[in-house]
Amino acid sequence: MKKTLKLTGFDCGACAAKAERAIRKIDGVQNASINLFTERLSIEYEGDAERILPAAAAACKKIESDAVLHIV
Repeated sequence: MKKTLKLTGFDCGACAAKAERAIRKIDGVQNASINLFTERLSIEYEGDAERILPAAAAACKKIESDAVLHIV
């Protein structure tokens, strides 16, 4: 499944790249990409969204304390 979610709080490309790598390590995630300009996270995954998306939000928050992944 592929989803694009609003992600706010990132303003540094290096931090966004670090978050992408952390999200890709989550079991079930095939790819993750953060666009700083549009404030979007594109994520491709297989499995339970109720487990993967909160884990992605936590990974972002760990790298950037102001990060908020808007899970709808």
